Formats: sequence, C-alpha cells, structure tokens
Amino acid sequence: MTEPERLGGTSILTSLYLRKMVIFLPKAVYIHIPFCTQICHYCDFNKVFLKGQPVDDYLKALKTEMEKTFANLPPENVETVFIGGGTPTALNEKQLEYLMQTINCFIDVEKEIEFTIEANPGDLTVEKLKILKNYGVNRLSIGVQSFNNNLLKAIGRNHKVEDIYKTIESAKQQGFTNISIDLMYALPNQTIQDVEFALNEFFKLDIEHCSAYSLIVEPKTIFYNLMNRGKLPLPSEDEEATMYQMIMEQMESHGYHQYEISNYAKKGFKSKHNLVYWDNDHYYGFGAGAHSYINGKRRSNIGPINHYLKAIEKGRLPIREEISLTVKEQMEEEMFLGLRKTAGVSQKKFYQKFSIDVLEYYREEIEKLIQDGLLQINEDEIQLTNRGRMLGNIVFQQFIKD
Repeated sequence: MTEPERLGGTSILTSLYLRKMVIFLPKAVYIHIPFCTQICHYCDFNKVFLKGQPVDDYLKALKTEMEKTFANLPPENVETVFIGGGTPTALNEKQLEYLMQTINCFIDVEKEIEFTIEANPGDLTVEKLKILKNYGVNRLSIGVQSFNNNLLKAIGRNHKVEDIYKTIESAKQQGFTNISIDLMYALPNQTIQDVEFALNEFFKLDIEHCSAYSLIVEPKTIFYNLMNRGKLPLPSEDEEATMYQMIMEQMESHGYHQYEISNYAKKGFKSKHNLVYWDNDHYYGFGAGAHSYINGKRRSNIGPINHYLKAIEKGRLPIREEISLTVKEQMEEEMFLGLRKTAGVSQKKFYQKFSIDVLEYYREEIEKLIQDGLLQINEDEIQLTNRGRMLGNIVFQQFIKD
C-alpha cells in the first residue's frame, strides 16, 4: 500500500500544506517559577534553591519575555493560565504581587478563564492567598504527595501533615472553591494501607480535584542515585498495580470521575489547562526551561537561570531549541496524548485536524491493541480499556512509527 492510499487518498504533504494555512492561537499560558525552598528527592524539573537567587531580576525578565512574545502573537484565545515550578508560592508577598500584576497586564483575567497556581502546604500565608484572590487566581494545585510524615520526610518534602489541613482550610476561608491536591504512590517503603489512608484523608477534605501519580525515578535525581546503589526499596509492580486499581475504584465511588490516567475530578472541575496538553492544542510557555507549542512547533527555553537572564538582556527571546513537527509526528502526539484521557481520541476531531481517517491510518495498530484487550472503540472515541490504563506506555509506543 502506498502512503497516499494508506491515508485514504490524502498525502501527508497535502495535509501539511492545508494545515499551514491555518494559524492556531494558543489556548493556554504556562509560567515557570524555578525557585524552591527544598529540592524533593524525585523531582527532575528545572529548579534551584531559592536562597541567593536573582528572583527580582528573573520576574522582570519574565515580563519582558511575555511582552515580546505577545507582541507577535497576542493572547486573544487564552482560556487558562497555569503558574508552575519549582514552587511559585516560595516567592515573598511583594514578588508574588509583581508576578500577578505582570500577568494581569497581558491577560484579561476578568474573562472566565481558569487561573491556577501551584503551592506547597505551609507556603500559602493568608496574605499570599489574598493577593492571589485579588488578582484573579481561582484554582489552587497543592503538592500534598502524602498524609504520612515519615513518607514526606523520605521523599524530601519539608511540610508536615498538619500543614495540609491548615493550608486548605485557609484557602477555603479566603473563598477558593476549586482546589486540587497531588498525591503520589509507589513510593519507597509505601504500603497499600498508606495509600488507602491517604485517599480517606483526601475525601475528608471535600475538595474538587486530585492528581494521583505513581513515582517515576528520573535521572539526575536523588532517588535515581539511590536506586543505582540498591538503596531505594520500592513496592513491587503487583503492589503498584493494586494501588492504582484501588485509587481508580475509590475515586469513582466517592464521586471523583477519572478523566485522565492520573486525574480525578468532581463534575465540572476537570483541569482545563491540562486538557489543553492532552487535546494536543497549542500553548505559550514562559520562563527558564519552559516549553511552548505554537503552530506545529515545539519550543523549549534556556534552562539555567543566568543564561536565561542574559538572553533577555541581549534583547532576544530565550529560546534554546525550536522543532517543527511533521504531520506524522503531530498525529503520533494526537494519539499518545489523547489516549491518556478517559474519553480517548475522537475520530471526528482527528479528521478535522488532519483530513485523515484515524481508523484507516492506524488500522493495524488499533486492531492489534483491541485484540490484546488494551483499546476499545466507543462510538466516536478510541479509548484505553481498564487494562490499557495499567499498560499505557505499551499502548502509546505502538503509535510512534519509525
């Protein structure tokens, strides 16, 4: 079968030509604050210890980067803003207010946008919460990770369990009605009972969203070094699978719908920002090490903070690398990102984006995965089965063609 035949009569080059005529306005803004008061043992994000860092200079450079970027491509279509890190709430009140003022300069937060900031328990003083609320932040994502003080210490967190309850209660008192926490499982020495206890504590909080992630040991982390020395006692694969199955079942039974492999929400509280990523839509990324996806181009910023600052000082955007994706690569991303969602990949939307029949183009891969019990077709959507969620990486790999 020739490539045009495989694509149902539409060549990749023709599809690419048609797509280039369309300008895709980014739906989301991501802003990276790389400063932390502690470095977690599992974290491989671009981050540095806060003490002694040029925080004020960084925030000014961030404003300049946003100004230059928006001058060429205004944020007219933005539906979500997400401030991540690092730990954005490690900024002091004055710095946090400057950041909020910067964002408000460029983005109309009066519109119905989702405006999220990541926070650590204990960092969110009442004064900081008031600043965030005053400048339009309407969603908090709090890095809880565990409700076990011994586990928190073992993974390098500096908050205590009591800080979790205090922070969330303060947030509620200040009028925040969209609160999410992160939980982790498959941690060193963590038991199934630990995970069950954490879930029960989460349900007691009566908040709107939870992201539950299994530990991935990344290179250049403390855990990676410990693992290589045989000093990282992780749960077995069977125990990890049991933890994940329990999380899925307990979340559903308590009214939290699983809408993505690791994310659960009450009705109406899905993370709109993260859905931009999983829908393979376009977004701006600002700050050291941040990533963007604009008009079919993946862009990454310079990571080291001093190098980032120097690029801005020289009057240029701090771009480290920019890659134009082929249509083939864009379709691959559409599949392995979209399949993370419980709703799956829409055949109709795939055709609208690429003028290609997804069932025809990926016929062999989809048929095999269905036979293996990893995929299913539910009317318009191609979805992971429950078993497929357990083996997601195996499924995703099938859609990356040599």
